[in-house]
Amino acid sequence: MSAAHTPRSPAALAALTLGALGVVYGDIGTSPLYALKEVFHGGHVSVTHDNILGVLSLIFWTMTIIVSLKYVLLVLRADNHGEGGLIAMLALATTAVSDRPALRRVLMTVGLFGTAIFFGDGVITPAISVLSAVEGLEVVAPQLHAAIIPVTLLVLTALFAAQRFGTGGIGKAFGPVTLLWFVTLIALGLPHVIENPHVLLALNPLYAIGFFATQPLVAFIALGAVVLVVTGGEALYADLGHFGKLPIRIAWYGLVMPALVINYFGQGAMLLDDPHHAVNPFFHLAPQWAALPLVVLATAATVIASQALITAAFSVTKQAVQMGMLPRMRIQHTSVRDTGQIYLPLVNWGLYIFIVLAVVMFRSSSNLASAYGIAVTLDMTITTVMTFFVIRYGWKLPLPLCLAATGFFFVIDVVFFASNMLKLFAGGWFPIVIGIGMFTLMLTWMQGRRLVSERLRDDAIELNGFLDAVFISPPVRVPGTAVFLAAEEGLTPNALMHNLKHNKVLHEYNLFVSVKHHEVPWIGFDQRVQMESLGHDCWQVSLHFGFKNDPDVPEALQLLKGRGVPLDEMDTSYFLSRDSVIPVLGGGMALWREKLFAGLHRNAAAAADFLSLPANRIVELGSKVEI
Repeated sequence: MSAAHTPRSPAALAALTLGALGVVYGDIGTSPLYALKEVFHGGHVSVTHDNILGVLSLIFWTMTIIVSLKYVLLVLRADNHGEGGLIAMLALATTAVSDRPALRRVLMTVGLFGTAIFFGDGVITPAISVLSAVEGLEVVAPQLHAAIIPVTLLVLTALFAAQRFGTGGIGKAFGPVTLLWFVTLIALGLPHVIENPHVLLALNPLYAIGFFATQPLVAFIALGAVVLVVTGGEALYADLGHFGKLPIRIAWYGLVMPALVINYFGQGAMLLDDPHHAVNPFFHLAPQWAALPLVVLATAATVIASQALITAAFSVTKQAVQMGMLPRMRIQHTSVRDTGQIYLPLVNWGLYIFIVLAVVMFRSSSNLASAYGIAVTLDMTITTVMTFFVIRYGWKLPLPLCLAATGFFFVIDVVFFASNMLKLFAGGWFPIVIGIGMFTLMLTWMQGRRLVSERLRDDAIELNGFLDAVFISPPVRVPGTAVFLAAEEGLTPNALMHNLKHNKVLHEYNLFVSVKHHEVPWIGFDQRVQMESLGHDCWQVSLHFGFKNDPDVPEALQLLKGRGVPLDEMDTSYFLSRDSVIPVLGGGMALWREKLFAGLHRNAAAAADFLSLPANRIVELGSKVEI
């Protein structure tokens, strides 16, 4: 367990809590910029006294139920060896039902879809956050309206261009800037609440219930915008591994939720006095002299919120690659000290292109709000479903308790999802299309890998029998150690057969290494290596990595020193088989999917780079596989 989970002093806890503010709460912290505005924007909800109190009550109880109760109290408990997020939850849930193969496959597919939808959400969040902040320029000076889109694109371009340098330096400022942002939220909202304390009546849930009772359809439509107050709630769980439960909970209960409630209620109090401010209530909270500094601070806060999401996209992609859900990609480490700081060029610029597309297509935060919500509520619903299987089959809690604990949240998630489905044709299709595209990609990759494995297994020769046959009349043995990378242990690697066929030699020492990725985040060095002697100075070696470990084969093999295996760095060669996939009509998938898989396979990052093999010690031998 890392120090992040066991802070030893109040100072360490305070530092982690400040860090959690910057990374975990950036997204949900910037929702006051647009959430209340969007409730009243479409004209479905009129800006009346009762509606304002009803909406504020809905906002307060939505945050209380979904964030305070569901995520902070329940979901944070479902950690996978200290790690959180949908992939960690998926690993927990599928492990919990490993004795039920059919159910495991269903959960894997659902979790895969949730992971894919995350990328759709990841496109909308930076677009709507930065755009809503820059729209404050219009409040400062209406003639600046034409500058909103160019300034937004400029900010986003700078943000994505900076990713390759890493966030270590500027990351230190995230916590303090976000702390200033939450203090500002309180400073903006509190004077209006004090001026009109009548607004505090909305803390009573009867106002939310009354809103639904008197205007059920209007209230149902309003939920599609109310859900914007909890976008970013998933980050509480996703960033669990960085900070631990306690700092995340202290930050939420101690500052984030009070600041959000005060700001939303301040906006509501202002609207009770002057409903005309509903056009952009957040920026109208500030006095005129503070409007421009507020736009600058809001832009900084939304950049931090976007940065947290970009970092999460890198992390989720890396985990998905480790678990075999996506092709290998080039991963650059941007920090020599913090292994979690990574940069994936393909993900970075792919996100950027879709975010720019979203800004140019939708052109305002109000239009983008129509696209927002479906992906978020879908992921929230999937998290609730996964949580049920974890606490029922993993923790072995009684069925009535599990149904009660997750059933309540499931109903609320589904109601929010149903409300957001009303926005499907107004823009909600955009993140869904991205999500379905990613899901198709991931499913095709996983099924393609399974087909390749099956073909290779069908054609493979059992390793022990092959070696026995080879050593009846042994080939010339040359000095040094050969490491043959094999997809599965016990089977003869193609690279060995090609080496014997073409070079007609065998090294003095031979390791047959299979790399295994497991559904846990970390596997320590004490469990990294398993070795079995095959005789004739040959060994079967299995290397074990978690989905957050960086697979480093040479480093792992050094653990064999002292166990009879010579591993002189300059005298060790690594043999890989580079398989070319040939799509065949009538194979295991539709031909277009086989062609897609073949393209992904061909363009995947080299296995040698992924496994951290030394470039000057690699021998690659090709083979063809028909699927």
